[in-house]
Amino acid sequence: MSTMMAEQRVELRHTKTELGAMEARLRDSESRLTDSESRLTDSESHLAASERQLTDSESRLTDSESRLTDSESRLAANERQLTDSESRLTASESQVEELSKMNEAQAVKLNSMETRSNITESHVEVLKRNSQDRKVAFSASLAAPGQGGNTGPFNTGITLVYRHIYSNIGNAYNPTTGIFTAPVRGLYLFRFYIYGGGDSSVPTTTFLQKNGHQIATAHAHQSSGGINSSNGVSLLLEVGDVVYMYLWAGRKIYDSEYHHSTFSGHLLFTM
Repeated sequence: MSTMMAEQRVELRHTKTELGAMEARLRDSESRLTDSESRLTDSESHLAASERQLTDSESRLTDSESRLTDSESRLAANERQLTDSESRLTASESQVEELSKMNEAQAVKLNSMETRSNITESHVEVLKRNSQDRKVAFSASLAAPGQGGNTGPFNTGITLVYRHIYSNIGNAYNPTTGIFTAPVRGLYLFRFYIYGGGDSSVPTTTFLQKNGHQIATAHAHQSSGGINSSNGVSLLLEVGDVVYMYLWAGRKIYDSEYHHSTFSGHLLFTM
């Protein structure tokens, strides 16, 4: 009996020892659990902070993307505006170049007119000095000696210059400009003859002009062969009035060493 009780006491002590060990292990597990829970809570806090930071980053990214899209749209609009401006600039440069060419052409034409005006004024002065002679007559053909062929057609009308001079009494006709300038007030008779080759599309047409106004016309047109026409008129001219022959735009006239096309005039009497 005593032996059994002794064994039970030993077993009880052993059980208490094991129980103490288990309690120690339990306390250690609880401590570790508490630490794990603390670490989990800390991790969850970090995770929540990371999620908030991620949400903020995504929001900022969305805003940046929106601003980028807006910037790209504005850039595209600026590029279109730049392209339009470049096109307008190119058109303006073309217009400036065209106007520059027109100005150059007008300057050349003005210089030519000034030259002719100076020649005419000089001619008038010479004619005034010679006006007391009162003998005025001229006759000329279109082609210069040794030359011939068609004159025209041109895009604009031109003054015809008759270069082969038969006579030029009083020097009232200018073989450089083709212009007759009246030296005295009087009645003058003018005649002109024209010749051309047959052409289905280009006729032969000239005008007698006085001070820039059409006075009389000679016209001929047929598809083949030679064509000719003539006209004449008596004009009362004042001192300095000018008379000349004018080839109409898109027309032609022919002359050769046989002198088909002529222009003549003389003073009938003074008044």
